Amino acid sequence: MRAVGVTAAGLAVLAAGCGCGSGRPAAVPPSPGRGAAAARYLAIASEGNRHLEADFDRLDGRDRARLDAARADLRDAAATERLFDRRLAALALPPETRTLAARLVAANEARADLTATAAGVPTLAGLRADERRLTAANAPVETQVRAIRGSLGLPPPETG
Repeated sequence: MRAVGVTAAGLAVLAAGCGCGSGRPAAVPPSPGRGAAAARYLAIASEGNRHLEADFDRLDGRDRARLDAARADLRDAAATERLFDRRLAALALPPETRTLAARLVAANEARADLTATAAGVPTLAGLRADERRLTAANAPVETQVRAIRGSLGLPPPETG
């Protein structure tokens, strides 16, 4: 189960569409309208990240050998991913960012579907087997996160 937890921890930083503020200056100074949209984006991403980090810390720690608890962590992570998507879709965004947000929502929804599917597997071995698919689902989300952050004048998300 540890392998799933480690993979899922990578999801936590990305799933909420995030990399929520690195303390580095913005790559492109935000315009006043774009700055407000960036602040709203960071607010929902930060909240989602905190929640996902808690889920995946449990999944990687105390719940790694407890099937029912691990499945609950994954169900909660999928619900958090979907909540972020609904909040992102409802944000007032500049037109050029709206398309990017829709792409991020689509990529994140696909990953949330995989996370929810993993939550339904009947064994810890089954969870480990889903690790590769969960990891692969990160790449499209990462791509869209970088694009939306760039469009909002935010620095790229931190990795590692």
